[in-house]
Amino acid sequence: MPSTSLSSLFSDLDVDVVLDAPIGAMTWYGIGGRADLLVRPNSIEALATLAKRCDRSSATLRVLGGGANLLVADEGADGIVVRLDTPALREIKYNRTGRISSMKAMAGADLAKTLMDATRRGLDGLSPMAGIPGTIGGAIRMNAGGAFGSIGDAVNSVTCITRRGELVTYPGGELRFEYRQTNIPDPLIVSATFNLQPADPITLRNRVKEIFAFKKSTQPLADHSAGCTFKNPIDPVSEQRVPAGKLIDEAGLKGEHIGGASISRHHANFIITKPGAAAEDVLQLLDLVRRRVYEHAGIELQQEVVVWRRGDQAEP
Repeated sequence: MPSTSLSSLFSDLDVDVVLDAPIGAMTWYGIGGRADLLVRPNSIEALATLAKRCDRSSATLRVLGGGANLLVADEGADGIVVRLDTPALREIKYNRTGRISSMKAMAGADLAKTLMDATRRGLDGLSPMAGIPGTIGGAIRMNAGGAFGSIGDAVNSVTCITRRGELVTYPGGELRFEYRQTNIPDPLIVSATFNLQPADPITLRNRVKEIFAFKKSTQPLADHSAGCTFKNPIDPVSEQRVPAGKLIDEAGLKGEHIGGASISRHHANFIITKPGAAAEDVLQLLDLVRRRVYEHAGIELQQEVVVWRRGDQAEP
């Protein structure tokens, strides 16, 4: 559907619009193409109406969070790309009466800033997120986490917008948070509430620093990357998850490069880029890694990094 037709879906809504938006530059890779339309809703109501209209017209609707685990192909992305970075969709609130024990964060809230705000207040629950980039919505969608825990461990409820533009809230008991995935069926996460525990602010701050320092020592956080490239697979023999980085390293791929993209020598499950790299360099390297690991270990790796291409269906 051409952009002139797509504009009818939001022209009367309270949104900010950018044509031919450089969304590739907005990702952590900092490479890739542009979006025909980038729409920033100024309210939940505008977002819900847009979702309903896109569903009725079969228009592709994509959500751009912090761009931490996203690669935009060089040809860019079609449809409508939504970014939830306006004030109404980045807000953070705490319960107003009694001792603070819960927090509501909108989907566009920055994960690192949310963590630090809670830490300053002496509220724990999100400390395992130290060193993990992205937004609240994106972190919940993929159940972000690591060795210290996952964001799903602290979730009390999640509010979403359905494909029909309806608001629905799922209590934590109805949600299933598994390794890098959830059972949330709706395309748009709007907000989440979290269970928090009072903690000594200084002790908590030191704990967050320790977790961040550990990740900094084991991951190439200073390089351009999208975080871990592949999910840790289940070994068919032991039936236990094995580190994807270990499999990539054992396949002799550390330091392997194509164009401006290379496999980090610091951590083999990170593909890093240098100035001048193209998204196609990363895509070719992804294919090489999958093929070589399968040849070496007989295990098929699944991407953790999401790739946007023209003509693809948007993932929920």
